Amino acid sequence: MKVRLTKEPFDLNEALGHLLVPEAGAYVFFLGKVRNENHGRRVEKLIYEAYPEMAEAEMERIRKEALEKFPILDMLIWHRYGELRVGQDTILIIASGKHRREAFEACSWAIDEVKKRVPIWKKEVTDEGTFWIEGDRVVPEG
Repeated sequence: MKVRLTKEPFDLNEALGHLLVPEAGAYVFFLGKVRNENHGRRVEKLIYEAYPEMAEAEMERIRKEALEKFPILDMLIWHRYGELRVGQDTILIIASGKHRREAFEACSWAIDEVKKRVPIWKKEVTDEGTFWIEGDRVVPEG
């Protein structure tokens, strides 16, 4: 499955296995993780909420657009949702190509598009309270 919204941890070898072909000379991975600090606050965990059917459909559109826009061979986009602790994986994008440049460019473009377009919302639980994160904007909950 090249597009997936899941509560389960990622298996990087399984993910790569969906893209392996002899024509590919480059596989570029973007692996997002929960970090322990944001906007000067200590992060305890993130809670991702999603509309699964819409999120997967939009991730598939982004994948198809990447295949049209960049001379890559394939792309995988997986995103987690639910409650995630510091150090856990949040998103995985792999772009495969004959050469590294197009795979890097496609991977970078895809993460930006996922953050802008996919209906997944991030709530940050910190030592100062709980906040919704909207891009670079931080909105206190409640």
